Amino acid sequence: MKSIYNSNWIESEHDLADKAVVFSKEFTANGNIIHAELQITSFGVYEAHVNGKRVGDFILAPGWTNYRKRLQFQTYDITGLIGCSNLIEVSVGKGWLMHYKDDLSAALIAAIEIDYDSGEKDVIFTDESWSVSLSKIQYSNIYNGDIYDAAFVDERPTFAVIKNMDKKMLIEQQGEKIVEVEKLPVKKIFSTPQGDICIDFGQNMTGYVEFKICGKKGEEAVIYHAETLDSDGNFYTANLRSAKQEIRFICDGRPHTYKPIHSFQGFRYIKLENWSDEIKAENFKAIVVHSDIKRTGYFMCSDELINKLYSNIIWGQKGNFLDVPTDCPQRDERLGWTGDAQVFIRTASLNFDVNKFFEKWLSDLSSCQNADGGVPHVIPDLQWKDDSSSGWADSAVICPWQLYLTYGNKKVLAQQFDSMCKWVNYIRSHSNNFLWDTGRHFADWLCLDENDKGDKHATPVELISTAYFSYSTSLLIKAGRVLGLDMSEYETLLSNIKRAFRKAYLDKDGRVICNTQTGCALTIYFDLSSDKQAAARQLNELVTECGHLKTGFLGTPYLLHALSENGYVKTAYDLLLRREYPSWLYSVTMGATTVWEHWDSLKPDGTMWSTSMNSFNHYAYGAVGDWMYSVAAGINIDENSPGFKHIIFKPLTDKRLSFVKASILTKYGEVKSSWQREGGLVKYSFTVPAACTAAIHVGGGAKFVSGGTYEFKEEIK
Repeated sequence: MKSIYNSNWIESEHDLADKAVVFSKEFTANGNIIHAELQITSFGVYEAHVNGKRVGDFILAPGWTNYRKRLQFQTYDITGLIGCSNLIEVSVGKGWLMHYKDDLSAALIAAIEIDYDSGEKDVIFTDESWSVSLSKIQYSNIYNGDIYDAAFVDERPTFAVIKNMDKKMLIEQQGEKIVEVEKLPVKKIFSTPQGDICIDFGQNMTGYVEFKICGKKGEEAVIYHAETLDSDGNFYTANLRSAKQEIRFICDGRPHTYKPIHSFQGFRYIKLENWSDEIKAENFKAIVVHSDIKRTGYFMCSDELINKLYSNIIWGQKGNFLDVPTDCPQRDERLGWTGDAQVFIRTASLNFDVNKFFEKWLSDLSSCQNADGGVPHVIPDLQWKDDSSSGWADSAVICPWQLYLTYGNKKVLAQQFDSMCKWVNYIRSHSNNFLWDTGRHFADWLCLDENDKGDKHATPVELISTAYFSYSTSLLIKAGRVLGLDMSEYETLLSNIKRAFRKAYLDKDGRVICNTQTGCALTIYFDLSSDKQAAARQLNELVTECGHLKTGFLGTPYLLHALSENGYVKTAYDLLLRREYPSWLYSVTMGATTVWEHWDSLKPDGTMWSTSMNSFNHYAYGAVGDWMYSVAAGINIDENSPGFKHIIFKPLTDKRLSFVKASILTKYGEVKSSWQREGGLVKYSFTVPAACTAAIHVGGGAKFVSGGTYEFKEEIK
C-alpha cells in the first residue's frame, strides 16, 4: 500500500477564504539515495517544489473528481531533486473547492518515500511539523482569477493542524493530467474606440497569460480576459456573467515573469490596465492548457471554410477538455454537462485519444449516480437535486459504448455496466406504458424549430425522451451481449418501447407527427421508424423547404447521418456547406476560432445573443466532425470488430469539393482515406494497418482487404 494512506491530512488553523497557502517541510536524507518519490494530493489545487524546483508538470493538480468519494493522488519521481538537506514547499489554492460548502476546505496530504542503497527506507509524512504560511497569491478563484502581491512575505507562519478526515476517497491517478501544451505569441496590440489597450492572440483558447512586468512599487497592474470584441471593436465581457477573469499583479519595483498557477481563463483578447511598463509583444505569451490527450484525427478538404470549421472543432475540444468535459471555459459555469459530453464524444474520440479521460469522468458519473439510478446534469455533481434529463443523463450509456467502439475498450463496459443498467431502469420506473412522459427535461436545447404558437420546442419533449429511452436500451443490450450476458429482459423492453413510440408519435405512413427536423432525425437514427424511407423523405422535405437546419443540441449530431444514410447525400452536404445563418459555416464567416454555443452567438448585425448564456467556445455543435470523418472521408467503425480492427470505408462525395482526406491513429496504426475529383474520375486511396482488415465500398459492392494501401478509380456520374 502507498505510504500516503498512512499519512495525515493537514490544513491551516486560519480561515483562508480565497487565499492560497504554502505548506513546507525541511527534511534530511540519511544515506545514498537510489530512489525517492512524492505521493501527494489536496483538497483544492496544488503545485509542489522541492529545493526550489517544480515537481512534475501537472497543472491544477489533482484535477476535479467527485471529491466526497474520489480524490486522485499523484506519484512523482523526485530522486533527481533531493540531496542531503531538503525543503519541500506546496502551494495550495481553492480551485474547484469553490463549488463545495463548508464540509470541504483546503487541505494537503502527502508522503515522501526515500530508498537508500543500504536497503533502508525513510518516509516523511504530512503532520503538525509542517509549516503553513500565506502565499504571495492573496486571492485565487477559478472564475475570477488571481491577485498576486510580489512584495508580500508572511512574517508569522504557523504550524499545520491535522484535519480529521477519511482517506478512503484517495485513489491513484486515473485520468489524464492537465498540462501546458503550447504558447501563442501576440498577434496584435491595439487601442479600442474606448481607449483601452488590448492584445489579440488570434485564437479563442483556455489557459492563461505569461507576462513580464516590473512596474512601480505598490502599483497594481491588471489583465482582463475576453473572448470577443463588441460590434464597435470594444473589449466585451458581458457574456462572462459574474466571472471576473482577471489577474491583478501588485508590483515590488523589480522585474518578474508571472503566470497563474491556481486558475485558468477562457479568452482570445486581454485588456491591460494601469500598466506603467512599455507594452511590448515579446513580454506576453498565451499558454494553452488542457488535459494531456494525444491528437489522433486529422481532416482536410478543398473548402477552406470547412477546414476552418474543423480547426474550430479541434480548438473547442482543447478548450473544454480540462480534466472534465466542460460546456465552456470562460463564464461562471465551466461544468461537466452530461448532454454536451454525450453528443460530442464520438467526434471527440476520433480527434484525440480520450479513453483515459472519459474512463475517469465516467467513474465519477457512477459515483454521483443517485440510488434510484438517476444521473445529475453535471459531473462532478453539484447536488442540484433536479430531475434527470433525457439526452443528458443518457451519457451513462452512450459514452461507455462509444469508448468501446472507438478503442475496443471492453473493460469500460464492465466497469460501467451496473451504472448503465441503473439508468435504463430509472427511465423504465418513470415511464408510462413504455413512454417516458414524466419529469423535467432540457429537450432539444437551443433548437430553432417552432410550432404554430411560436414555441421553440416544437419537438415534443416526450418524443425526445422516449427516443432516448429506446436508444439507451438498445446500447445497453449491445453492451450486455459483448460481456456475454443474457439481455432477453431488455430485448423485450426495447420491443415494447418501439411499439409504444410508433403508436404515439408516427402516423400510419411512418411519418413523424410533430413534423420537425429533430423529431425525424432521432426517429431515423435511433431506428424507431416503421418506414425509415418515409421518415427520411419527410426530413429531406423539411430541410429543403426552409433551406437550413433547425436542430438543437440533441438533433444536430444525427441530422446529417439521417439524411446521408437514406439517400439524401446532397441535402446533407447542402447543410454542411451553407454559409448563411443558421449553419456551421456562419460562425466561420463571422471570424469564429472555436465553435459557438448558439447558431447566432454573434448576429449578422453585430449584436450579441443574450448575455445570460452566450459562450463563444462550446463544442456541442462540433459533433458534426464525426460526419466529416465517417461520411465525407468514409472512415467507419465496425461495431462487431471495434477499435478499427475491421474498418468500413464508405466515402460519399460531392461535386462542390474537389478533394477530402482524413486519418485516424488507432492502436493498430494509422487509418487513412482520401478521394479526389479529377477530370471525369474520382480517385480513392485507403490505408489499412497491417493487423487490420477492411471493407471498401466504392464502385458498387464491397471489396474485402487486409493491411496495405489500396487505390481505386470511379467515373463521376
